[in-house]
Amino acid sequence: MKRIIAAFQFLTIIPIRTRRPVSTDDLRWSAVFFPFVGFFQGLFLAAAAFLFLKLLSPSVTSVLVIILYLAMNGCFHQDGLSDTFDALSVRSTGDQEQDRQKRLAVMRDSTSGPVGITAIAVFLLLKYALLKEMLQMPAYGLNPVIMLMPMISAWSMTMMMPGAKSARNDGLGKIFLGRIHAPHVILACTLIFLLSGIIYLVSYGACPFTMRNFVPYFLAALLASLLAGYTMRALFNTRFGGLTGDSLGCINEVSEVIVLLIAVALLERP
Repeated sequence: MKRIIAAFQFLTIIPIRTRRPVSTDDLRWSAVFFPFVGFFQGLFLAAAAFLFLKLLSPSVTSVLVIILYLAMNGCFHQDGLSDTFDALSVRSTGDQEQDRQKRLAVMRDSTSGPVGITAIAVFLLLKYALLKEMLQMPAYGLNPVIMLMPMISAWSMTMMMPGAKSARNDGLGKIFLGRIHAPHVILACTLIFLLSGIIYLVSYGACPFTMRNFVPYFLAALLASLLAGYTMRALFNTRFGGLTGDSLGCINEVSEVIVLLIAVALLERP
């Protein structure tokens, strides 16, 4: 239980506390339960969307769902997205080590540059447009795609940790990077498949356009998020010399958009 609470404390601003001290090992093992945190968030967001749609349009509901999600996470991942894109925008001078240190310095800077702000705006607009299209489709209960979005994106962060190199010697990312191994991965994968089964049961009959293709959609979203994550990890290794906590936040944001994009592109319309 302590490790589950640690996962909530790390990924959200939900005020959950434990009386027992949380060790570094507990924090490392909390990565296994990232999908559970995403499942909880997805369930809450899907329920909120269902209630909002009773009174409001899909457009307004999409905005409110995004606001709730940002509030729940404290804009944690948006900060990582912004810092990462700002660092990637640093031009190369030909000196690989000097460029790497300059990019890491930009990533540490608490202010956001124009590239980072633009990245946040583009990703929020994409989420709004994709959520709006999802919510315009007929549904009679909780939307499974909204439930899957934060769960798969949280899982994608865990999957990028094994064998990863930390780009710097400090920061939150160092707790996880390269310190997550096969047992952690197996448990995280088992957990996300179990939770997806719960989502299927909860949503069965509620969203006919989704449930006809749930299994292939779910597997496609997992695979696409994984491929995107490894592609970004390779890029970050080249540009930064490894990953950081900001890099993981960026991977999370990209995965969320991928999950929504695949839903809109592949799921059968009614």
